[in-house]
Amino acid sequence: MEFGNLQMYIDGDMKSSVDNLTKDIYSPLNGQKIASLAWGNQKDSLLALESASKGFKVWSKLPLTKRKEWMSMLREKILENEVLLRKAISYEMGKPYSATAEDIESITNSLEYYADVIDDFVKTEKIAVNDETHNHKLVSKPIGVVVAYLAWNFPLLNAGFKIGPALASGCSLILKPSELSPISLYIIGNLLKEINFPKGVINIICGEPTEVAQTLSKSTIPNLITMIGSTETAKKVISDSSTSIKKYSMELGGNAPFIVFDDADLENAINIGAAIKFGNCGQICVAANRFFVHEKVYDKFLNGLIEKAKNLKIGYSEDLDFEIGPLISKKSRDRITNLIKNTIDSGGNLEYGGGIPEMNGNWFEPTVISGINESMSIFHEEIFGPVASIIKFKYDEEVLNQANKTQYGLASYLFTKDKKRIDKFVDELDFGEIHVNGIKYDIYLPHGGIKQSGIGHDCSELALEDYLIKKRISIAK
Repeated sequence: MEFGNLQMYIDGDMKSSVDNLTKDIYSPLNGQKIASLAWGNQKDSLLALESASKGFKVWSKLPLTKRKEWMSMLREKILENEVLLRKAISYEMGKPYSATAEDIESITNSLEYYADVIDDFVKTEKIAVNDETHNHKLVSKPIGVVVAYLAWNFPLLNAGFKIGPALASGCSLILKPSELSPISLYIIGNLLKEINFPKGVINIICGEPTEVAQTLSKSTIPNLITMIGSTETAKKVISDSSTSIKKYSMELGGNAPFIVFDDADLENAINIGAAIKFGNCGQICVAANRFFVHEKVYDKFLNGLIEKAKNLKIGYSEDLDFEIGPLISKKSRDRITNLIKNTIDSGGNLEYGGGIPEMNGNWFEPTVISGINESMSIFHEEIFGPVASIIKFKYDEEVLNQANKTQYGLASYLFTKDKKRIDKFVDELDFGEIHVNGIKYDIYLPHGGIKQSGIGHDCSELALEDYLIKKRISIAK
């Protein structure tokens, strides 16, 4: 499928690069060209910053009711073009069509949710103090221009996490999609143009990081930099942005433990484990990275997970009806191949998969490896691929210590019926999210990590704290 020539969205209009730069985008599904995009550089980035500055002055002064109307209009326009956007995500990212629904749900739910909850956050708060000389109050104001760096694995889901709270708060926004999956967001730019969205409030630009991201980060114009991506990229962004004091909100890498005790509902654990590991070809920051399985149910769990992997439908079809897609790039596939080889060379056992199917694109077999231990790099690295690493354990303290042996602290999963054990693990697991006997994500639930997995929150009312500042007003009596 072809999506034609797509332009950047800057200052309320579709823009070619100042220097007429373009980039061809190829699908990981079949290696074929699917679009040609206007490709930004430093000059284009400076235009986006200027536009966002002007847009903020208008948007922040717009009555909240009007901002909500524009958010609703954008939401409806996205829903009108749902099929086009979902196909774009499938081809640019490699997802089955069925899996793209959550991207649309995220961005549309975000626009609706934050329009609904923002009123309570912009109310004037009276400071109740015994002060005979002054009256005091707190008011909430938008922080200013926001730069948002988006990950490639959920192009519009990630965008939704940023657009909703930014627009509701009164901020202007520069969205930089990943160079690997920019098509769907460029299409959003077209939709913004079609509804004549206020100029400068949203800007969409993509290009090489050294040209676009560095220019945006180094600028003194943004007051908030928010991103979804790797921990190493975040460190680079923070370093580049030290030209001025900025606020940060970052959802970064993960190394999620998936802990299954002998009293767990095993079928439930296997089903959820397979879904969170092999969904999106394992390219999910909250994917189960390390499966810790109690020795009494180890064999049964291992065989069940292998069976799930064997039955996954793999391979490109024009109707996009497959169950596990390809990796995002050949580079990513090579990394996964080397990781598996190093693991096996270090004593790991290849239980299933590990190969490259004979077909065009970046396909890779779902893989299960047992015999994992702490000496192996796979224990410590974020895999970001369809590779399940299985670790046998016997004692509670043993697995708790192993689960926490990581620099990351995003998601974790626990399966047991023992209430005392649940209480202990919920208290001592060093992760920002702990899912017990199930899994749940939604726009109204806080999403964020600790340690090297990030700062701040996406989703829920907590996200608004990143986009708003508090001003104290003291008036003499």
